[in-house]
Amino acid sequence: MCGIAGEFRFDGRAAEVGAVLDMAQVLEPRGPDGWGVVGHGPLALAHQRLKIIDLSETGAQPMVDSELGLTAVFNGIIYNYKQLREELHAEGYRFFSTSDTEVLLKAFHRWGKACVEHFKGMFAFAVADRRTGELVLGRDRLGIKPLYVAQVPGALRFASSLPALLAGGGLNTDVDRVALHHYMSFHSVVPAPRTILQGVRKLPPATVRTVSPDGGTDDWLYWTPQFTRHGEKTEQEWAETALASLRTAVERRMVADVPVGVLLSGGIDSSIVVALLAEMGQKDLKTFSIGFESEAGERGDEFDYSDLVAKTYGTDHTRFTVPKHETDDALEGAVAAMAEPMVSHDVVAFYLLSREVSKSIKVVQSGQGADEILGGYDWYPPLAGIPRDGALDAYQKAFFDRPHSEVAQLLTAEALVDDDVSRAFVAEHFGRPGADSAVDAALRLDTTIMLVDDPVKRVDNMTMAWGLEARVPFLDHEFVETMGACPPEYKLADGGKGVLKAAARGVLPDEIIDRKKGYFPVPAIRQLSGPVLERVRGALSDPAARSRGLFRPEAVTEMLDDPNSGRTNLGANALWQVALLEMWLQAHGIT
Repeated sequence: MCGIAGEFRFDGRAAEVGAVLDMAQVLEPRGPDGWGVVGHGPLALAHQRLKIIDLSETGAQPMVDSELGLTAVFNGIIYNYKQLREELHAEGYRFFSTSDTEVLLKAFHRWGKACVEHFKGMFAFAVADRRTGELVLGRDRLGIKPLYVAQVPGALRFASSLPALLAGGGLNTDVDRVALHHYMSFHSVVPAPRTILQGVRKLPPATVRTVSPDGGTDDWLYWTPQFTRHGEKTEQEWAETALASLRTAVERRMVADVPVGVLLSGGIDSSIVVALLAEMGQKDLKTFSIGFESEAGERGDEFDYSDLVAKTYGTDHTRFTVPKHETDDALEGAVAAMAEPMVSHDVVAFYLLSREVSKSIKVVQSGQGADEILGGYDWYPPLAGIPRDGALDAYQKAFFDRPHSEVAQLLTAEALVDDDVSRAFVAEHFGRPGADSAVDAALRLDTTIMLVDDPVKRVDNMTMAWGLEARVPFLDHEFVETMGACPPEYKLADGGKGVLKAAARGVLPDEIIDRKKGYFPVPAIRQLSGPVLERVRGALSDPAARSRGLFRPEAVTEMLDDPNSGRTNLGANALWQVALLEMWLQAHGIT
């Protein structure tokens, strides 16, 4: 919920309020219900509000607590804010609103930057402390809420999206070659702190950054999941543990002063969220599904399953069928809504689904994250039984789009880095303490890196493009910690997510549990043809693409001659990957 932006100067000049307002204007879709700005001396903060908690103006931001000398802008929600409010009230703090933003302010005053250890939620925030002159930035443990930062002469700027920072001007927009290698090799994932642009960085998840008045910074990583064993449980006991922990996570995400619905794909992940809410007595729960026209023999919907779940639990269900021409038309808007280039074809699906859902509701729960936490992807089984020190080769073979040698065949010499930086990145992560097995190491990497900068970012960007807040119970940090200790063999059982399937027996219809794993199908994107293919050709022939010179012309020509070949082992279309990057750069005026 919401969008935040700001500038903190350390060169003696006053903050550029106009630049901050320009950034905030780009963020308006994230928070269409109101806006605010404060500027004083070296600091300017702006906020675009989506009203979810405390719908009155007492919850407006930027929020200033003159008594405590603190000012904050906040994006997200602290699910346990009512409990923290009671605790802080008992210690003598007085409240003027019923918002979680004010709880953030009081908690920061009480515990300093360690306040984040008390929060259960998804958040990105900035708190300015009048007493110390410091600015403190924070991001939630799983990176569900984004926070981008950029150094400009004499100042630090931050915003909820990269395009917002671009609107402030003065950034180095050259493509980061290391990030480009990750994009082309590490399944289009660009890990924090890098972005595809040299002049913009991301605050990493689970990080609090303290910025001093002279511009110095100090980062604190306050949470790291371990993925190690402690104690012994049977498979059934783990299933019961998973269900109990997930039940808590789902209930926690119903905290709101507006109705909360569910994005229902018909897969086990979103379906069990619906089942647990029904179990809790939720009446008239709104659920939403989307489908697309078939293309090249590929079916574009999974309505059979979502309809079954909706009927079983008596939800107020709506399904949207999108004609092909609308998919074509929506591509431009979806690319513009991306904070960073995102290759997955279901970006357009989330974009269109969010557009329709936002017409009737402001908050939804989603099943995102279950595959990464519970071993649902097909690149995990090849790692089972491999010695811990052999995990790197097996993971690269199963997950990477292409090795360094093939990246070199696509990129020009000027765009290519000399070393295999993507393999080195994964090797460093796999070498860290913890993670008992090769599968554990992969799950930890995917949970803390891939999940953050692919599926989670995708859902946040596309839902917030329409002022819709998506909550992800499978990424409750307590659920992640609990299930990190579950032995991999229980997760990989039964074709993947075995522990969740066992937990769902008796809760969900067997047809949902035993179905073949699905995905969010958008055939018109997966099978490049017609107007979408013409957009691809246009992007790659644009003068900006030619002058940028990232890709070898002969490689581009070869892909255009056969646009639907050359898929990676995870099904990524090489031409789409190359073109999407150019489409994104051009959409944001980067030449």
